[in-house]
Formats: sequence, structure tokens, C-alpha cells
Amino acid sequence: MVILLACCLGGLAHARDNRPVVRVGCTASQTGAYAVLGQDQLQGVMMWAADLNARGALLGHRVEVVTYDDESSPEKSAELYRRLIAEDKVDLLVGPYGSDITYAASAVAEEFGMPMVAAGAAAGDIWSRGFSNIFQIDAPAHRYMDLPMQFSAEHGLTRVAVVYAESDFPREVAEGVRQDAAALGMTVVFDQSYPEDQTDFSDLATAMRAADPQVVLGGTYLNDSIALVRAMKAAGVSPALFAMTVGPAQREFGEALGPDAEGVMGLVAWMRSGEVPMAYDFSYRYKQRYGSNAAAQAAFGYAAGQVLEAAVRLADSFDPSLVREQLRTMKFRSLLGHYRVDDTGAQVAKRAYVMQWQDGFRLLALPDEVRESPARFPFKPWSER
Repeated sequence: MVILLACCLGGLAHARDNRPVVRVGCTASQTGAYAVLGQDQLQGVMMWAADLNARGALLGHRVEVVTYDDESSPEKSAELYRRLIAEDKVDLLVGPYGSDITYAASAVAEEFGMPMVAAGAAAGDIWSRGFSNIFQIDAPAHRYMDLPMQFSAEHGLTRVAVVYAESDFPREVAEGVRQDAAALGMTVVFDQSYPEDQTDFSDLATAMRAADPQVVLGGTYLNDSIALVRAMKAAGVSPALFAMTVGPAQREFGEALGPDAEGVMGLVAWMRSGEVPMAYDFSYRYKQRYGSNAAAQAAFGYAAGQVLEAAVRLADSFDPSLVREQLRTMKFRSLLGHYRVDDTGAQVAKRAYVMQWQDGFRLLALPDEVRESPARFPFKPWSER
């Protein structure tokens, strides 16, 4: 499916707008496994472009977003970025959602020498290839579980289970858990991957129960995180701390699980209460525009636009080499937080937060200095609910 979207002041104003156009190209998962997350990210990109056009212009140009459905496929995304660059002649690039998809798409950006701001990608292998045109805004995947691991160690927990989907981001999350465990003197007693589309975890949960972990950490997305909770409840797996990536931060997680979501922690790159610029304003206006609360993926899209805009303004040019240099060297604070990258384009200034489902709400729990509510600990056993 092809989606061509122009962000402007709307209606007749668009028709009369004689300003030159600068085109921002991206793919977004509108179908497939990442459809919910990809849609959220795209809405963030579109809102940034609409805001920019409403307040003026980008070097005298009206911003237009050209996007296609990558169907949650790395191969499809790479094919479509080639089309965006070679046929649509876009001027700037925002990356897709997902580390595995960004890995493929960024190779096309590198081939054409066009800088790409990676909106929703965290896996380190994207930045280990010596590329010069891919720039990260999210926290590195291997650092995502630092806070729950430190919290667990501080509370005397030593036995850790890690489960993860077989794709780039979850694999690196799991590797970060192993590294943290070794550094903190903890033991990984259960370590299991599974196919990304798996939703039956009964055997995995039974095996996990036999390992008797005190901490369960998951490198997950949405559907697998919901299914994993259900399987753990059925098997009677009751750790003292239970945290997963991506899934728990989505409203759909709470809608699907109801009271069973209570106490589950989620790792997020953004929450409106995270003491970052514009967070509450963005969240309010996003809900007015789209009818739902902004997820972290929406902030990814908006912040990617902000970072790209800052680089263009600092370069005072759309020339790829000048924009690339600004993306490589600039320091900036976007909706998502601090932006600063190393020589590979990998992020060095961003951290993840920990939210927790408490009384049916998603509340920021860690780190302490920005929390909305203290972390509820230990995780309440299923049998006592």
C-alpha cells in the first residue's frame, strides 16, 4: 500500500501556497507485525511536519512527507527507500520503525550517501558497519535493562530469567542483561529466545518456573508480551520483578490484560512525565489530533523530525554532506531527550525509563528523580490477586 501525505496548513491555504517544497521520505509499518508501532511513529512524524509548516517554514520551504507502507518487512522497506531516493527524489530521510527494518533501510541510505535519522531503532549492529549516514536518537538496546537490573541488585535479587524475540533489538536487550548480570554478581538461570511471531508460551513458562527466577526480563514487542503474561500466570511463574520492552508501554497491553497487567514494568524511551521539553504540550496536542494518548513511538517520530530540522537549520542547507556533518557533531535536546552521537552515529546521551502498571495506569517509576510514583515491589504473585 502506498501512502502519500503532504503536511501543510491545509485546504485552500495549501493550494495557494507558492513556497518551494522540501520532501521528507520515510517508510512506516501500516500492516504486519509492527503495524501499531509503525502507525504511532508515522503520526509523530506527520505532527512534526504540520507543526513546522504552521509556524513558518524550513529554510523558506514547506515540508511534505512522502511515505509508503513497508509491511513490517526489512526487504520491502529497503526497496521503498530506494524508490524514495531514486524516483521520488526526496530531500531528507527519516528511518522506519524497528531495528531489523532500519538495518536494511540504512544500507540504501548509505549507498546513496543520504543521511537518515533513525526514529525507532536501538540495535547496535546498525552502527557497527562503518556507515556514515545513519544517526540514532533512541537509547542503545543493550542499555535498556540497566535500571531494572540495578534495582533488582539493590533489593538483593540474584536469579534472573531473560526471554526475547529473535530479532535485532530484543537480542541486544538480552545481551545487555547478561552483561549487567555479570557486572552485578547476578546469575542468569533461564535464557531463551523464540520466533518473533510466537504467541504460545506455555512450554517456555513451564520451563521458566522450574528455573525459579526472582527477576524476569523480556525483550518483547506487543503481542508476545501479552501472551507471555498469560502463560506465566497459567504456569504460576511469580518473580519479584517482571519487566519487558515495548509491549507494556502500549495502552493495548492494559486493555488486553486488565488486572493482570498490574505491577508489570515496561522499558520506554519516552513518557510525558519524563522531564523532557514539550512533553505535556505534545501529549495534549497529539491526543487532540489523533484521539489517543501518545506512545513512545509517536515521540520517536516527532523527535526524529526535530533532530533533522535542527541539522538543516544549523547547516543552513539541504545539502546531504552539510546535514550529515551537523547530525554527526551537533548537541541537541528534542522531545525524546538529549541527542549526541559518537563517530559511528550511535547515541551516547539517551537513557531508557521504567514505567509500571499501577491501578490501571501507566506511571513512570524509575529513575527516582523523575518518577510519578514509587516502583511497587515485589511483584504480587498471581495466586494472591
